[in-house]
Amino acid sequence: MVSREVTLTYNRSTVEAVVQHYFDGLYEGNADTLDAIFHPTADLRWVEKGDLKILTVPDWLAWVRKRPSAKAEGKPRDDFIVTIDRSDDKTAFIKVKCQLPPRYFTDYLVAMKLSDGWRIVSKSYRYDLVE
Repeated sequence: MVSREVTLTYNRSTVEAVVQHYFDGLYEGNADTLDAIFHPTADLRWVEKGDLKILTVPDWLAWVRKRPSAKAEGKPRDDFIVTIDRSDDKTAFIKVKCQLPPRYFTDYLVAMKLSDGWRIVSKSYRYDLVE
């Protein structure tokens, strides 16, 4: 887990800043960056063979730390925000596209502005596998 001092060095003042750190953390395989923007109680959800799968953020970050990053493997980077839907000044639903070839993702992120800045509190996703 990242210390509070390190966490605060990441700019979480806007939803867009959080999403940019998300993209950077994914591409660079930087679990510390991802840890700083995800709330510790968040989880990841996806459907696999018709069944809902759920992974806690700590378990996901352990996996991120073990895998080679797309950057280190020289894989192309292509990530962008599709839409940000804000219901108020403290809640946002963000749809993004990103890739970690051979997987091409559509991610649905829920972010909330907490006392120390914006955090991703939930992630659901789907991907296409292109070999």
